[in-house]
Amino acid sequence: MARHYEELDDRLQDFIRRQKMFFVASAPLEPDGHVNLSPKGFDTFRILDSKTVAYLDYTGSGVESIAHLKQNGRFTIMFCSFEKSPLIVRLYGTGTVIERDGPEWNELAPRFDIVRLARAIIKLDIQRITDSCGWGVPMFECLGDREQFARYDAKQSDDDLRYDQTRWNTESIDGLPGLSKPSL
Repeated sequence: MARHYEELDDRLQDFIRRQKMFFVASAPLEPDGHVNLSPKGFDTFRILDSKTVAYLDYTGSGVESIAHLKQNGRFTIMFCSFEKSPLIVRLYGTGTVIERDGPEWNELAPRFDIVRLARAIIKLDIQRITDSCGWGVPMFECLGDREQFARYDAKQSDDDLRYDQTRWNTESIDGLPGLSKPSL
C-alpha cells in the first residue's frame, strides 16, 4: 500500500542516500511531445532539506529534462531499491534548471563534486512524496560506475565539449530550448 509524506523524514533520506541510481521523468505541455524518462548515476544527488533536493546534471546526448523544466517545471524523481529490502520512493514537484552562469550556481555548486562535464544543477521543490512496496522489482548487485564517461571527458577538448553541447544540448527533440549556451 502506497503512503504519502509531507516531507523527507530521516528514514526516507537514509534510503535515498543509499541508492546508486535514480530516475527522472518529465514531459512537454504539447500532447504530441515526447515524455522523457532518464536513469541517473554517479554521486550526483543531494538532499538540500526535507522539501528540496538537487542533482548535478551532466552533458549528454539530449537535453529533454532541462527543456521540459524550462517550459513547465513539472518533474518527478524516482528511487528504486534493487537490494534485498524492496522500496520505491517518488518525489513530485517543480524543478528549476540552474546553469553554470545562473545566479544560484555559486550557492549550490559547493555541495557537489563539480566535474567539467557538469552542465547544470537541477533543483526540485518537492510538492508530493510517496512510497510503494517495490515487490515486483528484481534484486541486482551494483558492480560499480561505468568508465566510458570519464574516458569521454578525458578525450574531449574544451572546444569539442562546447561543440557537443551546442549540437546536442541547446534544443530538445521537440524543438524546445535547452541549455542557454555551452556550460564551459
